[in-house]
Amino acid sequence: MTPLPGRAERNFGVQGPPVKSVMVLAGVSGMVRDAFGDRILRQAKQAVMLDIEMIEHRECFIPQLVVTDYLWEIERRAKDANLGLLAAPHLSLANYGRWGKYVLAADSLGEALARAASSLSYHSTGDSMQMTLDGHVAKISFIHATRGRRGYLHVATGTVAVVLSVLRAYLGAGFLPFRIEIDVPRPPTGTPFEDAFLCPVVFDAPAVSVCIEAGLLKRAVRAPARPTLITIEDVARAQADPLGMGSYLGVVASYIRSQVEAGVVSIDSTARAMGTSVRTLQRVLRRDNGVDFRELANAVRLRRAEELLRGTSVSITQIATDFGYSSPANFARAFRKACGLAPNEYRQKLLEK
Repeated sequence: MTPLPGRAERNFGVQGPPVKSVMVLAGVSGMVRDAFGDRILRQAKQAVMLDIEMIEHRECFIPQLVVTDYLWEIERRAKDANLGLLAAPHLSLANYGRWGKYVLAADSLGEALARAASSLSYHSTGDSMQMTLDGHVAKISFIHATRGRRGYLHVATGTVAVVLSVLRAYLGAGFLPFRIEIDVPRPPTGTPFEDAFLCPVVFDAPAVSVCIEAGLLKRAVRAPARPTLITIEDVARAQADPLGMGSYLGVVASYIRSQVEAGVVSIDSTARAMGTSVRTLQRVLRRDNGVDFRELANAVRLRRAEELLRGTSVSITQIATDFGYSSPANFARAFRKACGLAPNEYRQKLLEK
């Protein structure tokens, strides 16, 4: 695996901002196109400088600021404060990759919720989840790292929809909770929320919460055709960044990886996603990690190139083009410098094993 500069030798020091799996937005872009048109979707993607639609079904991470900004950009262009309610029917934990599969492979609802809480860091950082019991009522609660930011109302609403998708996987598609609580100011009218969720909705709450009958936690999953063979180790391999997303360098590298997947790597986009300026981003990378942005981006590109050479039959020319190299020869030189072999030699060596 191509090493990232400074990975082992340096103290990362600066903590990275909260990140989320881009899969939280799976289905949202298509819904926006259908509801508001391609122009608004295109403008929102341009505003955050990332083609989220291209990567929303891939297991990669983006800073949480990008998620909230993307939703806010859609809201202000569409002039629809109920964007989250429109997206709610499209949101499900089943679309959250291996982490979602791991949670929903639990034998009972209570175990599924416990799995979600204990493994949440494989889906997002900076967020927390807990379940409390008060007599016959169980409250499933989320506290998000970005609450209070513009666009957060849609994150909170989407969280309710995803929790309901877990409950309904065990309790049936028609299940309704006692009450929903949302940690945002009460809108001019709460009717659209109660119409969407078909239960009482409380605003100005301390967290996003869904309240259900405690006895339902014991409800077992309906027997699947065959058991889902997935463990927490599978989730870790698929979603935990090798650098650790708690470090500043790790978050920057993870976001560059998402940009590589989307087809365009930009220092301006990265600085915005980190909530800082280009100058500050470069200064922190150099001061704390001894690496500049271009060097880090090249290392991430080459690591991804290794994966494609090893795991696919995609041509070397196509890899070079997709990663922004001016020619296959330039890509080959960069790859040889990093790995000691030309791309064709690397792939041939793998075939000989």
